[in-house]
Parts: sequence; C-alpha cells; structure tokens
Amino acid sequence: MKNVINLSNDPYLNMATEEYVLTTLSEAEDCFMLWQNSPAIIIGRHQNAWEEVDTAYVKANNIAVVRRLTGGGAVYHDLGNINFTFVVRDHGAGFDFARFARPIVQALHQLGVKAEASGRNDILIAGRKFSGNSEYRHGDRLLHHGTLLFNSDLGVLGQALRVKPQKIASKGVKSVRSRVTNIADHLSQPISQQEFRNAVMKAVAAEFGAELHDYYLTPEDLAAIHQLKANKYATWEWNYGQTPKFNLQRSARFGFGEVDVRLHVVNGHIHSCTIYGDFFSNGDISQLAGELQGIPYERQALATTIKGLGLEHYFPQLTPEEFLQLLVD
Repeated sequence: MKNVINLSNDPYLNMATEEYVLTTLSEAEDCFMLWQNSPAIIIGRHQNAWEEVDTAYVKANNIAVVRRLTGGGAVYHDLGNINFTFVVRDHGAGFDFARFARPIVQALHQLGVKAEASGRNDILIAGRKFSGNSEYRHGDRLLHHGTLLFNSDLGVLGQALRVKPQKIASKGVKSVRSRVTNIADHLSQPISQQEFRNAVMKAVAAEFGAELHDYYLTPEDLAAIHQLKANKYATWEWNYGQTPKFNLQRSARFGFGEVDVRLHVVNGHIHSCTIYGDFFSNGDISQLAGELQGIPYERQALATTIKGLGLEHYFPQLTPEEFLQLLVD
C-alpha cells in the first residue's frame, strides 16, 4: 500500500490531491495518506455553503471554504487536526465504515485511549466525536476519508460553523452538530502529532495486512494536482456555484422603514429577487430587484453591481454598503 507523502497545508491543493490519488495514483495499488490543512471549512458535496458557514467570520479570519468530493456534513480543519484518506479497490460491499474505523480505534487503544465507532460515520471518545468519515466511489475504486481532532482549536470550530440566524430554505444536506473533543485531552501522557501519526500508520498496516511504503509526489503528479486545484477546487463555481438551489430571506430595519429581500438562488446565481417592506420609494422597486437577476450570490459581484444601480433613485437614505450588507454578510 502506497503511503502518499503530502506535506501541503493548502486546503484547495489537498482536495485536489485526494482526487488525483483516487483517479490516478491508486490505479495500480491501494493508497493511504495523512495530511493537514491550514484553517478551513470543508463542506460536503451536496451542501449549501451559505447554510453551513458563518461567512463573515470565515472571511475576517482567513478561513478557506472548500467543497469536497464526498457527501456528509461540514467539518473544520486546522493544523491541530489530522486527516486520513484511504483509496482502495471497491469490492461492492457498500458502505463499510467499520473497516476503516478499526485501525483508528486500534491505534488509540494502543495509546491507552478507549475509542469506539458510533452510528453511521463517527468515532467517539467518552461519547464525544473526534472523527467524522465519508466516502466516494469512482469506477472500481473507493475513497474513504476522515478527520482526527488531535489538538484542534475547538473555539474557532464552533464560531466558523455557527451560522447567523437567517431564513434559508434549501434542499442541501444539513450538518448534524455533535459534541466534539480532542484526542490529546484523553492521553495519559502527552505525545507529539508525529508519534500519533506513527501509531495510526502502524495500525493501518496491521489491519490491511500490507506494508506501507512511502510515495513522494513527482513533478508530473504535482503539475496535474496544481492544475486540478486551479480549474476546480480553488474556484467560486465549485465551492459556491455547486450549491443546491435555495431560497433566502434577509431583512433589516432602517430609519426610513424595513426592507425585506427574498432571493431564489440557483447554481450560486440569483435567479429571482423580490423586495418587500414598509418604506417609501421614488422608483419602481421591481426594476431594482430585476437588476440583481443573474448576478453571482457573492459579495464582490454584488458590490460591483450595486454601484451601477442608481440606488439613490429607489432608496435615497440607503447607502450601497448598507444594501450590500442586507443582501450578504
């Protein structure tokens, strides 16, 4: 089994690396990879990014938002979290979470920590989640990956995944929030991340009956991965545009009255907009709403559009920045 050495902390690049391992590197041999991201929210394949993430908080704190190949809920990554990835031949056994949870549980048992697989895709310590897992199939290969909260900043995790109250109706798969814990808090004596990684790799080799041999990505591998990052994982179209269609209601009260905006967003673009409220307007407000149709539901695109709307004709007392803040954090 190849032990793919991935030293990158770039969340966009690491998502691309996973896909490359799945589609290319694993053709001849099963693969395993441990890797880490700088602060990032990784959302599931079928999730609504706006519904899962506090967009203002992640922007202010330079936290990336990246969509992954697999389904399931949103998770927070930082350098205190270690991710593991298996890419193996798919024998058609269906979802076999236990197979991949066993070496993680065994590694922790060897370190004196009692862990257990729970439910569909979690691993727990003392009833608290430290690992969430998900899978994706590609041809005759299966990708299974999961998180391992070792000494992550759980305070940031809670803030980044805490969405501000707003009315969103979406068919996206919503995350189930769980009580979480760090592995380091349950060790009888401190160990380094590298010591923990070594324990995991030893348990993986024992579980799969295969020696792990290091594989270093070649210049050709890296060129393909960087291209995949640029064309897919670092794009707004993948991370936000792939969001399932949804309806959004946002409202605010100003000195001149309340403004209530209803948006229908499809493929990350505003499909329709309606504006309600108890305000007085000098212009036909439906014309203003119509100008927003087709615009990406993204702060910079909306800011550029609003500058050219002649907003003062419709709302003499509303600044472009206030209208932008009403539409998106």
